[in-house]
Amino acid sequence: MKENKILQQIIFDIIENQVRDANPPETKQTLERLLQSGYSDADAKKYIGQCVAVELFHVMNHQQPFNEKRYVQNLLNLPKEPFD
Repeated sequence: MKENKILQQIIFDIIENQVRDANPPETKQTLERLLQSGYSDADAKKYIGQCVAVELFHVMNHQQPFNEKRYVQNLLNLPKEPFD
């Protein structure tokens, strides 16, 4: 699948905002955990970006509200891929 650079940048911006604002705090905690586990900053953010993409998919395609519980659970499971 072709990479969409604009969407990738939007997802990275979302991650940066969540880390900066500590909202939810699990985003920053997950980034730090992945970095401490030896992942590069870019790779750690790509993993987190998978979790963001799952939520964007549900919001956009299913008109569901952001599910913070699912998002946080997916973050906690990284580097395992998001379940939903």
